[in-house]
Amino acid sequence: MLAEVLATLAPRDGATFLDGTFGGGGYSAAILSSAACTLYAVDRDPDAIARGASLVDRFPGRLHLVEGRFGDMAALMADRGITALDGVVLDLGVSSYQIDEADRGFSFRTDGPLDMRMEKSGPSAADLVNTLPERELADMLWELGEERHSRRIARKIIAARGDAPFETTLQLAEAIHMVMPRDPSGMDSATRSFQALRLRVNDELGEVERGLEAAVRLLAPGGRLVVVSFHSLEDRIVKRFMRDAAGKAPGASRFDPASLVHAQKSAEFRLLTNTALRPSTAETDTNPRARSARLRAIERLAA
Repeated sequence: MLAEVLATLAPRDGATFLDGTFGGGGYSAAILSSAACTLYAVDRDPDAIARGASLVDRFPGRLHLVEGRFGDMAALMADRGITALDGVVLDLGVSSYQIDEADRGFSFRTDGPLDMRMEKSGPSAADLVNTLPERELADMLWELGEERHSRRIARKIIAARGDAPFETTLQLAEAIHMVMPRDPSGMDSATRSFQALRLRVNDELGEVERGLEAAVRLLAPGGRLVVVSFHSLEDRIVKRFMRDAAGKAPGASRFDPASLVHAQKSAEFRLLTNTALRPSTAETDTNPRARSARLRAIERLAA
């Protein structure tokens, strides 16, 4: 949704922006190409930062790469003397580079170590599936993967790891396939379990919450926060946060004028997207991974 992101973020000359999920640098390059602005690009993956070196050469003095988590953007910017931003963009989830690199262990399409760590540090997915108690494992698959058969899968994992620990992505996928029915939608039956593990390993939902809070604190009047999410758990957090920031919380009712007035006075932001923007058919035809994308945005009101 690059075109929609640019149209909503509205880069302008002299402004300062932050790309909190640098990844392959697509958004960063497009923002810097569209206006004579400055951009700070944050990514927790050291490989992404290393790949960005050529882009820094392309935009000398205007692109600044920052290794770290976007949830820590306030501290990362403060370390660089930046106290306000004109826009922040977050493209949530795993990057195509991470999915396509088998040795990162994010995908069951090709065999690789059961890793999934964006920062290449801390407990891996293998550590979780080989050590979590059955109930905790099932709860994780249900809550983070929205997997209806979480208890069946957890029982299979516990039984299988008793023979030998899980070490690779295909080992885990095959164990799941043994107890899962074929999904009528055609989606691989291991998809939700792999999503749950990835979210848990990287604390992605917690990072989304921290990133949203940090972004709104940094935005200058007129500054915009644009977020692209890819599954319902992320989108639910973003939708609720933005509605609350814009004074559209459920407590404000059109049948209670006093609550509406209070919400309007206390709101510091306005919604730029009343409903989530979705990718065009043309984009999903050329990039099937975009089909579940949802874009939401808010703008800080003038002081």
